[in-house]
Amino acid sequence: MQEEIDELILKGVEKDIICQRFSDEGWVTKPVYVPAEMHITIFVNSQELVTIMCTPIKLNCLVIGFLYAEGIISDLSDVMSMRVCEEETTADVRLSNSEYQLPILKKTLTSGCGGGSAFKNQAEKVDSDMVIKPDDALFLMKELLEHMDLYRLCGGVHASALADRRDLLIVAEDIGRHNTFYKIQGECLLRGISTKDRLLLSTGRVSSEMLLKAAGMHIPIVISRTSPTGRGISLARGLGITLVGYARGKRLSVYSHPERLGCSTN
Repeated sequence: MQEEIDELILKGVEKDIICQRFSDEGWVTKPVYVPAEMHITIFVNSQELVTIMCTPIKLNCLVIGFLYAEGIISDLSDVMSMRVCEEETTADVRLSNSEYQLPILKKTLTSGCGGGSAFKNQAEKVDSDMVIKPDDALFLMKELLEHMDLYRLCGGVHASALADRRDLLIVAEDIGRHNTFYKIQGECLLRGISTKDRLLLSTGRVSSEMLLKAAGMHIPIVISRTSPTGRGISLARGLGITLVGYARGKRLSVYSHPERLGCSTN
């Protein structure tokens, strides 16, 4: 099993890149790993939809997750077939509805690494009675950091995870923050894992677009190791999502709906 994991992780790096390192001991020539980067163009019913810059790991999850998050599909039954060709950097998706035409909508460049692309700009409010303890949130963030295999190997990537109150269920790493959410959503659909009443953890900042993706997954609690954006906070409050930032060590900050972490504002 460990050999399979290592082989998968190695797909996400460029090997033996020669680097000149300087330290107190002077200059040293050393081969290093760096994050791999590729672009993949998604075609839906032979229509070009979007090109995404990504890390070449879990590409099938990325494609399915993107289509779901952007409202192209509502579940796997909408997909008749999918062919992901890494060599040709394309994903050819055939929908059950052969007459489906892509919506003529203005794409919005997101604030993700490399400039993401978003079609969907609204979501329904999340209704959930889920509550956790602050210590649980901090423990899960620590667990995520310990499961960042690609980051430990080469750095330069983001990580996100889907979790219940006690355990991580899925971990995704990518050069793009948004892509980690897509990969989690796609893997959940492919494996039949529900995202409702789960927690979503991220090592990167949480923007408004990422809150929309979380709401689409019916996620009531989003936890980040760093800061949310101002618009992200406003959106979280309106969407009924508990937004936690700076979850590090023994501290965290809650920006919306703190009652889910046992905090009373009275």
